[in-house]
Amino acid sequence: MRYLAFPKSFRPIVNAGHRRLIRDTFASYLQRSVSDDVDVDLDEINRAFEAEQNGPVDFYQEPWKSMWKPVKPPKKVDATDDDVDEIEDSDDELLVPTTEFSIVDPDQELADSVVWLILLEAGRGLRHLTRGLAAVALRFVPKETAKVASLVVVFALAIFVVNGALYNGLIAFANWSFSGADNDTPGGIDQPLIAERSGSPMSAEAWDSLGKEGRTFMGNGPSAEQIAAVTGRDAKQPIRVYAGRESSDSVDGVAGRVVAELERTGGFDRAVLAVVTTTGRGWVNNDVASAFEYVQGGDTAIAAMQYSFLPSPLAFIADRETPMAAGRALFNAVYAKWIDLPLDKRPKLVVFGESLGSYGGQAAFAGAQDMATRVDGALWSGTPNFTAQWQEITGSRDSGSPEAVPVIDDGQSIRFAAYPEDLEIDAPWNDTRVVYWQHASDPIVWWSFDLLLNKPDWLAEPLGRDVDPGMTWIPLVTFWQVTLDMVFSADVPPGHGHNYGAEAADMWARILHPENWSQSDTDAIRAALTNNFQPAE
Repeated sequence: MRYLAFPKSFRPIVNAGHRRLIRDTFASYLQRSVSDDVDVDLDEINRAFEAEQNGPVDFYQEPWKSMWKPVKPPKKVDATDDDVDEIEDSDDELLVPTTEFSIVDPDQELADSVVWLILLEAGRGLRHLTRGLAAVALRFVPKETAKVASLVVVFALAIFVVNGALYNGLIAFANWSFSGADNDTPGGIDQPLIAERSGSPMSAEAWDSLGKEGRTFMGNGPSAEQIAAVTGRDAKQPIRVYAGRESSDSVDGVAGRVVAELERTGGFDRAVLAVVTTTGRGWVNNDVASAFEYVQGGDTAIAAMQYSFLPSPLAFIADRETPMAAGRALFNAVYAKWIDLPLDKRPKLVVFGESLGSYGGQAAFAGAQDMATRVDGALWSGTPNFTAQWQEITGSRDSGSPEAVPVIDDGQSIRFAAYPEDLEIDAPWNDTRVVYWQHASDPIVWWSFDLLLNKPDWLAEPLGRDVDPGMTWIPLVTFWQVTLDMVFSADVPPGHGHNYGAEAADMWARILHPENWSQSDTDAIRAALTNNFQPAE
């Protein structure tokens, strides 16, 4: 299967009645705000749908229908023997996936559904408004002119709303709405008991204040013993510090708390200090972070913070200012302390981020030269196409180099890579090394409004090895293909789409270039990341 430009889409057969039922049920849920009632509410939805359709609802038509198979309903854990006999004797069937899917947190699923329902209704509202304006304009101008004029007016109105007080109020309301989904802790994640972690009993940051993604990040990562077992070298316990959004009223305040945690844990005394900008809710790619710690033997500190409660898809569309403000706030706060250290006491300073984290993290720098001057290395993964620094650097690529993997100034400082071997340029690489890691099949990297009417260079060049070989540019159509691909972009194997995994070991090995390092060391770390931190047998 190729991952960019899925050849077909599905058509939901959910009518206006269904949407009303969904809205009513969601409203009931939000009024109760009791997570234990989620299963009951979902049952209400199912019963309502089946009552309207006089039978089970087939939500999706071919080609996706083949992904599901009928099975008998499972036994209820709290059912009586009579209930179980009744279920086993029933001829009713359920539809379950034929392939494995990750278990979704009910609150998270509900929150995401609300977001997409709002966006769906907003889109329908804009469509009706456009048609209404066109109908009025038809009284005075030709049909085609009326269509274009109505589109321009609606677009201008949307821009006005997006940039106005109404927009800011909606973002504030959305943050408040989604803050409730931030209270859960994933299974298998426990409060750390070591001083090197925020949220531990020794930390000023309470475990409950870190947010769901912050607790996940603090509860993960390799220990000194695991690092030593994989690398065969002495190792230190890595430092990870973090502050949640609720710890302060401003991103500057949250950043200040992160710096205080660095000082408490001795983060400024480590060999390498990394500042990472997270995605919307505070997510950090654990493979990228752990690879960094493995390559440097645990003599590291990672500083991160949560700046929003919004899910990344909504933040991607609606709130691009906060990630930039957070990226600047955290880096500048850390840099201010770092630059005051004696020159021989400063750790190497590196930065990294993925997706919205890459976008926000790069906002701390005026451009490529500023980045190379202020840090010792950077790893930007899955950078969104609208990132200003990425656009500037890609636009200045060496003549003849492709947009998908451009060459910048013969690779002296900045290098792009879809795969580790792309970093092997036959030219010297400065000590300050910046890597843009981007898959040819990652729609987040290539999605742009320019796709509507302009053929991009990456489609005029030989396609990447994991891009559908039949993909071509068609006005309007290609834009919507790539837009749809973004929805599924992380649900693909590592090394494709918007899924950046164990190859982070190769990236960090080249960026940090530790002494006495070999490819076999990198291979061992990559295998450990793939094998849940266990050394390869």
